[in-house]
Amino acid sequence: MNIIEFTNVWKKFRKGEKLNSLRDAIPNFFHNLKAKNGFSGTLKNNMDFWALKNVSFEVKKGDVLGIIGPNGAGKSTILKLLSGIMSPTKGNMEINGRLSALIEVTAGFHDELTGRENVYLNGTILGMSKKEIDNKFNDIVEFSGLSEFIDTPVKRYSSGMHARLGFSVAAHMNPDILLVDEVLAVGDMAFQAKCTKKMRELLNSGATIILVSHNLFLIQNMCKRVALLNKGEIIKVGVPEEVIPYYQNIVYKKEEEELKKKLASSEPIYEVKINAESSVKILKVLIYDGKYKHKENFNVGESISLTIDYEAKEKIDNPVFSLDIIRADGLLCCSSNTKDENLSMPAIEGKGSIGIDLRQINLAPGIYLTNVSIWDKDMIHQYAVRKKDILRIENNRINNLPRAVFLPFISWKIKFES
Repeated sequence: MNIIEFTNVWKKFRKGEKLNSLRDAIPNFFHNLKAKNGFSGTLKNNMDFWALKNVSFEVKKGDVLGIIGPNGAGKSTILKLLSGIMSPTKGNMEINGRLSALIEVTAGFHDELTGRENVYLNGTILGMSKKEIDNKFNDIVEFSGLSEFIDTPVKRYSSGMHARLGFSVAAHMNPDILLVDEVLAVGDMAFQAKCTKKMRELLNSGATIILVSHNLFLIQNMCKRVALLNKGEIIKVGVPEEVIPYYQNIVYKKEEEELKKKLASSEPIYEVKINAESSVKILKVLIYDGKYKHKENFNVGESISLTIDYEAKEKIDNPVFSLDIIRADGLLCCSSNTKDENLSMPAIEGKGSIGIDLRQINLAPGIYLTNVSIWDKDMIHQYAVRKKDILRIENNRINNLPRAVFLPFISWKIKFES
């Protein structure tokens, strides 16, 4: 049985649009109604844009649907449509059950009222009766951990305290459907753990959850299905093991494009200027896989090797070749040079090449720069440097969610004392 059906939904916004009063909202409502009846799917005003474009999905009772995607993809718009805060420009929604939405940490709160008063106000907005709130009040306050401040006006609460009280009220109305939008990121780690536990309790009781979050570990561990949204359109729906790596690889490609633009603009952070008359030039750097196939994109665990082509205009005795691998955010991941590796380099003159075998370096998924340089034998004078070749490690399985620089092959052994 589908508890939620979202069918061919479109939502249009106007840049800078603000509805500050009922006087503004009523004409806007009839304008949208007229536009809905004469819907064509085209934008006639360059100030308009589609927040959602022909979005469809279904959620069965007891499911957890995660919605992921970059900022501005339309994730929060879907939750606001489902919660009734706004209506679609075109399309249909069907919701079967009692719905509780935790979309904004301050939603339903009045700053001048105390925490106690806001529990009743927020609970009423969510559809709870006063008797129901009375019966659950102590549990709500205990869960939030705010008993000491429950009679303090919420205008004195931190954003984390707002989130804790808001989630506590929403979760204790025992909804059939719970909508959660990234607010768990505001609370501390202990409270986030409590929220996750509470959501699991709701699931065990048969509730349905739609979760919007950038926390891929939370999405991976909580959701049965994941919908990937980009530029207002759903581009992939499936189990976390399929959708999360697909999403990460999209992010890496975008990072790679941005990095290439920065490199092309020769920003100082990515380029060290060497004397144009230097006696040595690095002509090119080629990156290969274990089968010596030239490529830039690798999966975790693939063998990687590099070839450095150079040209020395004059004889240089005992040069030192160096390689640094730098993550896109500037973190130095690893470094190696021929001197530290006890490789005695003879004099170089004219054109030549040198190879570097990284083997299965097991870098975590992400975008990396290779910084290749040539030094004198004492590593005091730098003859040449090249810092513009990009290496992309793609995610090919769910357990490669990056938490560190490297994903080494580690063997665990369990021993029991007799």
